Amino acid sequence: MVCAATLTLPIVAQDRVVNIYSARHYPTDEALYSDFTRSTGIRINRVDADDAGILARLRAEGASSPADVILLVDAARLWRAQIDGLFLPIRSQVLEQAIPPHLRAKPSEDGATAWFGLSTRARVVVFDKQKFKPEEFDSYEKLADPRFKGQLCIRSGSHPYNLSLFGAMTEHLGPQKTEAWLKGLVANMARTPKGGDTDQIRSVAAGECGLAVTNTYYLARLMRSDKAGDKALMDRLGVVFPNQSSWGTHINIAGGAVARHAKNVDAARRFLEYLASPSAQRHFADGNNEWPAARNVRFDNPALMSMGGGDFKSEIVPVSTVGMNQIRVQQMLDRVGFR
Repeated sequence: MVCAATLTLPIVAQDRVVNIYSARHYPTDEALYSDFTRSTGIRINRVDADDAGILARLRAEGASSPADVILLVDAARLWRAQIDGLFLPIRSQVLEQAIPPHLRAKPSEDGATAWFGLSTRARVVVFDKQKFKPEEFDSYEKLADPRFKGQLCIRSGSHPYNLSLFGAMTEHLGPQKTEAWLKGLVANMARTPKGGDTDQIRSVAAGECGLAVTNTYYLARLMRSDKAGDKALMDRLGVVFPNQSSWGTHINIAGGAVARHAKNVDAARRFLEYLASPSAQRHFADGNNEWPAARNVRFDNPALMSMGGGDFKSEIVPVSTVGMNQIRVQQMLDRVGFR
């Protein structure tokens, strides 16, 4: 939902202002915005909404949009916005050196890039340590094993996090095997999908199910909680980064782009470069429990460090490929009854 208090942005064509449409509604990000303004003198105006709301607004506003920077928290929607022509590809040596190729859009013929990943979350398996061992879930494929019938908790198949994972699985396994795998997931569900990733984690700890799929962002948030109940909850759970011996664990991307009709392009570029800087990347990790997208960034987040500090093998399927598989995946979900 669009935050009504921040709907009106002035269309100002000057380098000292940058207008941001952001799906990153995290209180910890306020420090990033303040630091950018303090270090550059560029004032930030911001609209907060979810990914879908931002893309719908950009389409409706067209060339009259005041947006300069777009921040989204899902890889497939970054790809969709690129395909729909909502981004202005840019050249930036700073961003190209900081962000690995598989975490940014494929450059156009003139070398410009439509969007850049700025942080990632790994899609992992949590399990009840009283019932199972980690080697039982060392690959996503094993989640469909019939011996886990009635044990799986997972959010809606149509949620972007799952669509992204399933789109990547389609690339790894092929459509036929992926659909069979999805059918196996449905057969293993402990209940009809409901709630978010945190709900799935809590359901495992409560004994409602034996395993669940979640993004590491949610796990780290519970690990860092001051609540005694959350600490006890995490003591019961094990965490597995699947497919370390094959293609790697699936990751999703939060990223940014310059808006197609940006009035403050230079300021927009500078803001994205700032978000790829070591200090901002550390803040994504230490402040918001995300893995840095930039290379060789050190951080101190104790929850992320307890999950290996980012030292895991992640898959490198291009986001464009995952995005192109989305329609096919949704059709599979309908056929197998994955709500």
